[in-house]
Amino acid sequence: MKYYIIAGEASGDLHGANLIRQLKQLDAGAQCRVWGGDLMQAAGGELRKHYRDLAFMGFVEVLKNLRTILRNLAFCKQDILDFQPDTLVLIDYPGFNLRIAKWARQQGLRVVYYISPQLWAWHASRVYDIKKFVHKMLVILPFEPDFYQKYNYNVTFVGHPLLDVIEQFEPDTKFLQKHHLDERPIIALLPGSRKQEISRMLEVMLTVVPYFADYQFVIAGAPAQPKSVYQSILVKSPSVRVQLVENQTYNLLSYARAALVTSGTATLETALFNVPEVVCYKGSALSYLIAKNLIGSRIQFISLVNLIVGRLLVQELIQHELTPANLRQSLLQILDAKQTAAIQQGYATLRQQLGNTGASERAAQAIYRFVQSAASD
Repeated sequence: MKYYIIAGEASGDLHGANLIRQLKQLDAGAQCRVWGGDLMQAAGGELRKHYRDLAFMGFVEVLKNLRTILRNLAFCKQDILDFQPDTLVLIDYPGFNLRIAKWARQQGLRVVYYISPQLWAWHASRVYDIKKFVHKMLVILPFEPDFYQKYNYNVTFVGHPLLDVIEQFEPDTKFLQKHHLDERPIIALLPGSRKQEISRMLEVMLTVVPYFADYQFVIAGAPAQPKSVYQSILVKSPSVRVQLVENQTYNLLSYARAALVTSGTATLETALFNVPEVVCYKGSALSYLIAKNLIGSRIQFISLVNLIVGRLLVQELIQHELTPANLRQSLLQILDAKQTAAIQQGYATLRQQLGNTGASERAAQAIYRFVQSAASD
């Protein structure tokens, strides 16, 4: 069978890679043409576009890059027609993928969506588009089936693929020595995966470093970003002592005592490594205003951790609340032993709610069955 798979971010590349491996186990003749990254390519996907050329964050940034986005859409549509897949598999990345889903359905192509867009936060009305254009939706968050059921749309909960990824991960026992880290406890800085958010988030994260001399701060370098992105920010604070490790986020979290994390999938990864965290987010003023008006009062939290457990388990500092003083105070709080224990107890509940391991395998089985049944119609 032929699968055309589209992921537009680092997390989608990770989950797409595991999906490809499972599809190839089920379907010996599987051909996968992909938009994603190095991981999907290493798993056997024929890479057509890398996500580092696709990720534009925020409403203003999207408008600035509209011409590039339109060119990518046109290229993608033609590439799908050239490949003639048995099914199109869309992984999150809604701004792009929902447009492709509409077009693909008009072309008579079969469409599977794996990892639902966060419609419960943004544009709930888009559920109607999904009902029209997506044949099968596979969701990974435990509250999503109930959300879709309100719109009389049945989805399949497969569990969260991060459980598999993290369970299979084995920390490097020589990580500290390799990166010349000392014996002080580590505070991990995860400023995001896109250039725009890294520059915005890392600067404020660095302001807390001088106040915690008993700790060492280590930046998790994102896979798709060159070292120069971080160096251009660090050079502005020459007196601040931090270490940068590239492509080593899971090793870093394995050794971290606490973390400052930009909102996104990384907040969930940090929780699954049992690391107390402060969740941070700051966008452009206009993008934030638009987002706030769109979300309204539908959701209380920005981090996946708090959304899943349904309460404020980890501190969130959003937009004007993300100040050096607030960040320093929040970090002090989570370093307290009692607060750490309370957070980690909440993390245990979080794991239970996410379901069992095997999400990638269940997703691949659902997709393969769908393609087989469609082929026999």
